[in-house]
Amino acid sequence: MIKKQTNKTVIKGKIYITSTFNNTLVTITDEIGNPLVVGSTGMHGFSGTRKSTPYAATVTTESAIKKAEEKYQFQVADVLVKGIGPGREASLRAVKSSRIDINRIIDITPVPHNGVRPPKIRRV
Repeated sequence: MIKKQTNKTVIKGKIYITSTFNNTLVTITDEIGNPLVVGSTGMHGFSGTRKSTPYAATVTTESAIKKAEEKYQFQVADVLVKGIGPGREASLRAVKSSRIDINRIIDITPVPHNGVRPPKIRRV
């Protein structure tokens, strides 16, 4: 017998925004890190070069936040931003304009401490 899943209430959590040069991913989790809502620009009908636009990032972020508010009564969040893509600032603006209270905004972009050797320079 299949159990009907009840909607749990998650008031506090984290919003992870991963912005690459080709895509923007938004994951909303509870405080422990269990994912509640996931969104990407491709899920909203954007494809090709349109996935990397700030508008696509805004639509994706607003949709994920709306889903979290409706399904889990999500209200308070820490925002963790990773990457330097074009959707980074647009996603942050979308979070700020929503009804969610922001505790803090953290940049978790990985920075190498002179790790691997870069590829050779192209000569065309």
